[in-house]
Amino acid sequence: MHDFSLVGSAEALYTLFFSLLTTPWILKTLGFAILVGSIMALIEASGAINGFIEFVQHKKGLVKSERAALLLSYMVGVVIFIESSITALISGAVGKPFCHLYKTPQAKLAFVCDSTSAPISSLIALNGWGALLLGLITTQISEGVLSGESVHILIDSLLYNFYSMSALLVTFLFVWFKIDIGPMKNAKYKASSLDFSSYEKSASMYLMIWPIVLMVAFVFVFLYITGNGDMLKGSGSSSIFYTMLATLLFMFVYYIASKNMSISVWSKTAYLGGKKLFPIAMILLFAFAIGDVTSSLKTGLYLASFAGESLSPYYLAAVIFLLSSLVSFSTGTSWGTFSIMIPVAAPMAVGMDANIALCLGAVISGGVFGDHCSPISDTTIISAMAAECEIIEHVKTQLPYALISGLIALLLFIVFS
Repeated sequence: MHDFSLVGSAEALYTLFFSLLTTPWILKTLGFAILVGSIMALIEASGAINGFIEFVQHKKGLVKSERAALLLSYMVGVVIFIESSITALISGAVGKPFCHLYKTPQAKLAFVCDSTSAPISSLIALNGWGALLLGLITTQISEGVLSGESVHILIDSLLYNFYSMSALLVTFLFVWFKIDIGPMKNAKYKASSLDFSSYEKSASMYLMIWPIVLMVAFVFVFLYITGNGDMLKGSGSSSIFYTMLATLLFMFVYYIASKNMSISVWSKTAYLGGKKLFPIAMILLFAFAIGDVTSSLKTGLYLASFAGESLSPYYLAAVIFLLSSLVSFSTGTSWGTFSIMIPVAAPMAVGMDANIALCLGAVISGGVFGDHCSPISDTTIISAMAAECEIIEHVKTQLPYALISGLIALLLFIVFS
């Protein structure tokens, strides 16, 4: 990009990181990653996890095996569709204590968290995902490329979100039948890196339940506030950041008022938890930087240029799915892929008289698929973080299942075309 000039490249890197660190949504996402560490550390130190295990396992008898533990995380991931990062976080928080109890490899929990977060958020688009897609489709209508109601086009497109559907199905089968393939066969349980030996106690499970419930509620509240009364127009990054702050404030009052912790213990625990996840925030920052450079290189448009007008309409959706997957994998962002590929896919579908909803569904599916496989994706990083799994281990163990889901989606795009 800078004629192989070391000085020019160094200046561009400085400008890039300065730009990233002065971009509000990126700062809020980094803050979210660090605050998550504080919240999870406080929940663990409170003793609420032991209380939750006692209730679910002994009083209700709901979780008595590794399969039941992973199935619980799967169900939580499906029910909470408000925002992919929150979905992965809460799914991990609920499943992690049982993984430690049954010595379940963290890679399995990370896979379940990741495979329910983006897929369910992109299928039930009553969230920031829906707002972004609606905006991109509306832009194509205003430019005269598409015609009709943007909401109707979006709903029709979501019916062809084959990758998300197949990923949810494959993940359920993995949990139910304990199907370990590829590197997942060699995944091992690792003892928790968090050392709260001085706080090994059993406390009310509500010390964990209420923060999680409020976390979900606060996202809706802040989406409403940041969207000026319209949740679909709310800011996802602002909402999750303010949600973490509000949850942390609630936990301060709740834990101290219930005499679970002193102010000094609360402060020290929150600090250590945030400090532990600071490296995760740095990984996210570098991932954003790589994605920004790839976008500047016009990767999406370059790949799309290979799909000429000589392409058969029967294969158009499949090609769009593959192109979107490549863009998403290389940039690590499904949202960025939607922004790049929808303006490319819509005119191609219209020009070749193909099914527009099917082609837009291929963009959505490809964006989620590539994001699912990418080691620089924020949902990949956050899912690994939520399950206390090494990022590269998570990527390697998850990849075979993602590729199976991707192959199913590819075949469906060809058949439906």
